[in-house]
Formats: sequence, C-alpha cells, structure tokens
Amino acid sequence: MQPLCPWESAQYFIFSSNVPTLLYYSHLTAVLAAIVFALILVPRVRESLPAKLFLATIFFFTIWVVIDIPLWALNRPDVDLFLWSLQVLTEMFVYVSAFYFAYAFIAQKDLRFLWKVGLIILLAPIILLIPTNYLFPSVDISSCVISENPILNFSFTYGIEIFLSFLILFISFWSLRAQPTRRSEISLFTTGLVVFLIAFSSGNIVGSITDDWDLAQVGLFGMPVFIAFLAYTVVKFKTFKVKLFATQALVAGIAVLIGARLFYSTTTAGTILSAVTLIGFLISGVFLIRSVKKEIAQREHIEILATELQETNKRQETLMHFIGHEVKGYLTKASGAFSSLVEGDFGKLPDELKPFVESALAQSRDGALSVENILTASNQKNGKVSYTKAPFDLKEVAESVVAKARATAEAKGLALSFSASEAGAPYTFNGDKAKIGDNVFRNIIDNSINYTPAGSIAVSLKKDPPTTLGAGKGKFIFTVKDTGIGITDEDKKRLFTEGGHGKDSQTINVHSTGYGLFIAKNIVEAHGGTIRAESDGQGKGSTFIVEFPA
Repeated sequence: MQPLCPWESAQYFIFSSNVPTLLYYSHLTAVLAAIVFALILVPRVRESLPAKLFLATIFFFTIWVVIDIPLWALNRPDVDLFLWSLQVLTEMFVYVSAFYFAYAFIAQKDLRFLWKVGLIILLAPIILLIPTNYLFPSVDISSCVISENPILNFSFTYGIEIFLSFLILFISFWSLRAQPTRRSEISLFTTGLVVFLIAFSSGNIVGSITDDWDLAQVGLFGMPVFIAFLAYTVVKFKTFKVKLFATQALVAGIAVLIGARLFYSTTTAGTILSAVTLIGFLISGVFLIRSVKKEIAQREHIEILATELQETNKRQETLMHFIGHEVKGYLTKASGAFSSLVEGDFGKLPDELKPFVESALAQSRDGALSVENILTASNQKNGKVSYTKAPFDLKEVAESVVAKARATAEAKGLALSFSASEAGAPYTFNGDKAKIGDNVFRNIIDNSINYTPAGSIAVSLKKDPPTTLGAGKGKFIFTVKDTGIGITDEDKKRLFTEGGHGKDSQTINVHSTGYGLFIAKNIVEAHGGTIRAESDGQGKGSTFIVEFPA
C-alpha cells in the first residue's frame, strides 16, 4: 500500500488542512492579475511579438500556479514527486519566455537564431535530468517535501534563473544608451519584470535551503507588481496600442483584489459580503468601460475629422496660392499694359478712350492689391512672413504713399493732405520699408478713401517725447483722420481681425476683402508697434493711429 502524507485527502485536489490560507490569496491574486492583463492584450497578439511572448510567459506561470496548489493539498508522495518535477520544468519555461519577452520588448526585434539555440541548450540539462532520480532522489513522507540534489538543482535551475535575470538587466542597460528616447519606458518595464523574477526565484531558493516553503508564497506577489509596472507602461507610452486599457486594467485590478477575498475569508458572512461586492463592482465596471469606450470612439472620430480638416486646409491653401499668384500675374501684366497706354508709350490716346483706360488701370491695380493682401494674410497666419529690416525714412515713405493715393482720392472728390512735424526729424526707423509702406500706410489710407464718401483725409506724422513704449526713446505716430462713415462699437471688435468686415462695409465697398487692416496690424506688431482706430460713432469719421518705437 502506498504510504500517505500525514493529513487528510484533498477535496477537489486543492482543499486540505495542509494548505495555508495565504497560499490561496497569493496564488489567485497573482494568476488572476496575469490572466486578466493577458486577455486585454489578446487583440494585439497577431501584430505584436512582445504580446505573444507575454502571453507565453503568463501561460507557463499559470501552469506553475495550477501545479503548486495540488502540491500542497494532496497527500500522495508519488503524485507530489511527479508534480514537483513538472513544476520545476515549468518554472524554467517561465524564465526563458520572460527573457525572450524582455528582449523583444526592449530591443523591439526578434531574437537571433543563435540566441534561440542558446536558450534550448540552457533547458537541455534540466529536461534530461527531470525523468531521472538524480535531481530529486527521494520524498520525505513526514512532510511530503521532495528531497533535492543541491548541486544539480542550483546549477541547472536557480543558476540559470539568476543568469537570465542578470542578462535582462544587461540588455536593458545597453538599450538605455542605444534608445535614449525610450529611457523611462525601458526602465519601468525592466524594474517590474526583474522584481517579479527575483521575488519568484528567491522564495523557491529559500524554501530549498531551509525546507520552509511558506515564505515562497510571498514571492508570488511579484507578479501583481510586474503587472502594475507593465500596465503603467502601456498607459503612459501606448506600448501595445490597446484602447480602453487604463479603464479595463483599473476595473480588472480591483475585481481581482475583491475576488481573491473569497478564498481568503474565514467566515460565511465575509464570503457572502465579498461575493456581493464583487458582483456589484463588476456590473458598475461594465457600464464604466462602455461609457469610456463610447468617449474614446467620439474622440477618435474628432481626431479623424481634425486630420481631414487639416489636410483640406493645406490643399485649399496650396490652391489659393496657386490661383492667387496666377491672377496677380495677369493683373500685373494688365496694369503694365494700361499704364503704358495712359503714359503714351503707344501714342496719344483719344480723349474719349482715356477715362476708360485710366479706370481699367486703377481697377487692375486694386485687384492686384486685393490678391496680394489675401496671400499676405495667409502667409502671416501660417508664420511664413519674413521681414527685411534696415534703417529708412518714415517720412519719405509716407509722402510717397500719399502721392500714389492722391489720384484715387481726387477721383472721388476727396481732399488728401499730408503733414509731418519738423520737430520730429529725422524720422529714421529700422524696419521693413516695403511692408510698412505698402501693407501698413497704403492699406490704412486706401481704407479711408474707400469709406469716405465725401470730405477730406488728413495724414500726419510726428514724433512724441520719450515713453516706456520705445524704451525711453520716444515713438513715431502715423495718423490717418477722415470724415467718412465712422466706426460703430460693434465694428471695432472685428476691425483688425482676419476677414473682419464691418456690418455695412461691403455695401459701401463691394471689393473689400477684410484683410487689409488685419495685415497692417500683424506687421506693426512685428515691428514692436501698436495700431488702433478711434471714432465717435457712425457717420462721424474715424482716426487710425499707428505707433512705432523710435
């Protein structure tokens, strides 16, 4: 008759008085945490080698746990010897698969063929020794503890486990230099995995030396620690690109802790309370995951729309620039031709034809200016405007712009004047002469001409005493005052914005683009100045004031 160990037969292979209560809690907490995490990664298995290897590691770890519980519960020495041998072999596969997983995760590539051969060679001795009595020569009937050959056991099991753990550390340290952008990700992953492997093996090593296997149960808590580190890595660095992972991991983690209480509770009331709590939490968790899933779907849809909008804007911008340059080219050529006709390069124009040609010339120039304003505004919005700054005379530029605009003003019956205070001379300013002349002064004066049906426009330039604006050097003030339609408080809010038309502006000027003052504002501010408009209201004229630091 087969001798039995000194405790009753196990119920369902896992329940007996020989099993310490902590064993159920440590084993179930570890294996449930691992399995739940593995199930979350299942959708990524086909496209991710690290995910496959992680599942392999969890598979062997789960087998180890499934074997370990009957080892404690059963009172059959022969069965214990078989399970013990199988468990040791499974433990080796846990470490080999964990090393393979670590390499694939850290190096982001598969192991070379020779490395794989090396792993097989490491496993070969233990595989050959397991069926013999050299590794486990006998069983202690009084405790059902398997006697181990210390030399062979430490050489071919624990020695290999420690070697693989240090090899993981070496690969990690080497990769920190090769992949500095993944420093935090690799460090967190390695820390969690090595803590698990050391805790897992140290408990077994202590048990082998002291024959006190109760301490080995604590080592299993290394798995939840590793899962926690890995979960944080997945959430923070999007390691496996798993959606809903943070929420799923949180719900699963809490469910595992509550569920483990079912096996740790010593009273019926405690077991019922834990079961009710677990069921209630799982129901709430399902609703939470569904809610977050819906939110993620909406966010992804918004991101797709934003990407499509960005691409559409780029295509639209490219098309606008192409058309703008083409149209501007045609208008410039037309302006050149009309200008030659007006100036008599092709002979004197008949008196009845001259007004039409002059009108065509003015409209061509206005059209070219409108196209240029649109292109300039687009470039400013995208940060593509560059400034060529050099010292120049503001007074000279202002006089030139007023002279060019005088013909247009007089054609509308407006009196256009310019004055510059001699006290402010010289009006030397360091800036982009062309942009300040064409896009600031010209835009403001043209704006006043367009919105002044009758009356006058007074342009002035002066230099004020030192103020804080110019860092103690004063400021240049360019002013355009008209007797036009004025500006309402509502229109002032849109005045210097992109495409900012006044309420009735296009009724008065059908060619208004709304970009002129927007461009002027950006250029003035790029030169450290300010621009503003003042008006007492509709029909009471307006004053535009530009200030530059002197």
